Amino acid sequence: MFERKRVFISGVAGFLGSHLAERLLALGHDVIGCDNFSGGIRENIPKGVEFFEYDLLDWSKNLVHTKNIDVIYHTAAHAYEGLSVFSPHQVAMNVFSTTSSLLSATAENGVKRFVFCSSMSRYGDQNAPFTEEMPTCPITPYGIAKVAAENLLVNMARTHEFEYAIAVPHNIIGPRQKYDDPYRNVAAIMINRMLQGKQPILYGDGGQQRSFSFVGDCVQVLEKMGFVQEAVGETVNIGPDEELTSIYQLAVEVADILNFSLDPIYLNDRPNEVKRASCSSEKARRLFGYQTQYRLRQGLEEMISWMEKRGPKPFQYHMPLEIKNKQLPRSWEERLF
Repeated sequence: MFERKRVFISGVAGFLGSHLAERLLALGHDVIGCDNFSGGIRENIPKGVEFFEYDLLDWSKNLVHTKNIDVIYHTAAHAYEGLSVFSPHQVAMNVFSTTSSLLSATAENGVKRFVFCSSMSRYGDQNAPFTEEMPTCPITPYGIAKVAAENLLVNMARTHEFEYAIAVPHNIIGPRQKYDDPYRNVAAIMINRMLQGKQPILYGDGGQQRSFSFVGDCVQVLEKMGFVQEAVGETVNIGPDEELTSIYQLAVEVADILNFSLDPIYLNDRPNEVKRASCSSEKARRLFGYQTQYRLRQGLEEMISWMEKRGPKPFQYHMPLEIKNKQLPRSWEERLF
């Protein structure tokens, strides 16, 4: 029998949060959400969400808006792995401190379950494919902050007796992804540049390999992690393990869809960038019946169609660079995007 829940989603105006909200509303749940629009877009918020605009660092507002909530999904984060090498304070604060603020309100209000969206950066530069049993050994400030937030979640859930689950999405793509941000979302950056008639910028030889996950495939697991008993206390990878793609191959695929004559611009490698990052999704299949519905090309086609309707956008260099030294990528220092 269906049991209607009150669900709170942080970052509900963001890419992942808005898709998750849409799905949970369709299932009949009440969805409450917040966003400060540092990365989210107001038009992303699905109709039916009870929305509050504020910053998650504000514990007092978290306390007010998570009263009488059954499940919290924490999707909000400054997901800037590469940038965190040069802006560690800003990124770490908006990953770890926002989580601690929301967790404190969770414990005080007696919320039953907290679902944390972590990152593949938790695995660092270990041999891929990554499995959930691997130790966490992040090599960027972003990854370190994510793992610290995970550890705090486990500690507080055990101490204050609420349920938790940790989702580990891998390189999500799809409609609603912010595409005027020069610091993250490689597929979105490539598409936006090609729509402007500009060549994509690749770091190193473009041979870095990733598993790109369509947002709908990610949501099919996330929705279950908030409600089924099998998710409690589990860390679960979400991403296709059938398809590993290099960044250069990604550029080729995007160019082919757009009928764009490809001649990439190559820059030096970025520091602390993992060369091969892919996951095993066996656990998601076993626990939740996860099945990849979208291949990479299908996901890119939907993403491109959505972006074409909105048109290309100039890139906004909105994040402060705390460290400017010889390791800083030219693309950011000289604002090449």
